[in-house]
Amino acid sequence: MRLERYRQLMLKTVAIDGPVASGKTVVGQKLSKILDYRFLDTGTMYRAVSYIAIQDGLDYRDEDALTYLAANIGIKLELSSDGKNLLWVRGKEISGGLRSREVELILPTVSKTTGVRVALVEQQRSIAAEGPIVMVGRDIGTVVLKKAPVKIFLTASIEVRARRRYIEFVKQDRSATFKDVKEQLISRDDVDSKRNDSPLMPDKDAFIINTDNIEIDDVVNQILSRVK
Repeated sequence: MRLERYRQLMLKTVAIDGPVASGKTVVGQKLSKILDYRFLDTGTMYRAVSYIAIQDGLDYRDEDALTYLAANIGIKLELSSDGKNLLWVRGKEISGGLRSREVELILPTVSKTTGVRVALVEQQRSIAAEGPIVMVGRDIGTVVLKKAPVKIFLTASIEVRARRRYIEFVKQDRSATFKDVKEQLISRDDVDSKRNDSPLMPDKDAFIINTDNIEIDDVVNQILSRVK
């Protein structure tokens, strides 16, 4: 009975992967509203571990400490009225601190730590098992939800992605040059694609969409056409 329920839930699962600033989050949020599915940006969970590691004064190169933290952090997720993920840790909503420069600097190292990935993947699967969901990240279709019936991989040129991220930084009043942002993305792409565990790559069954010159609604509609 439990296995059958799990199979039924997986039929209402959309996995969206892609590199930084490829459009995963905004597309996923919009898609989840249309489908009336829950939404999870798994990247926020890695940011949460990074944020708490900083707050606790942990050495972000200490894999054992990070693994223990990820396994015991107790992340609780809520959705805001506009569909964004709100993360609660230790009774405090921490979403506002997840995109600080300090978090950005250690995030690639934290995210590639094997123990951290194992702990968070387990939590992500548990969340998916609770009901229909659109889940976005870098290893959703290849690792987290291998049996998802709809797997999407969004991509875009480095120039387009860097411009998107730079505009985001400007809106957040964060000091950064376009050159700096572009270099950061190139470095993050290199880490994500070459890590030993769950490297960034499209699943063999994924439908690949280049978002360079396409509107968000058009991307969403392409995905909707594949949802049964």
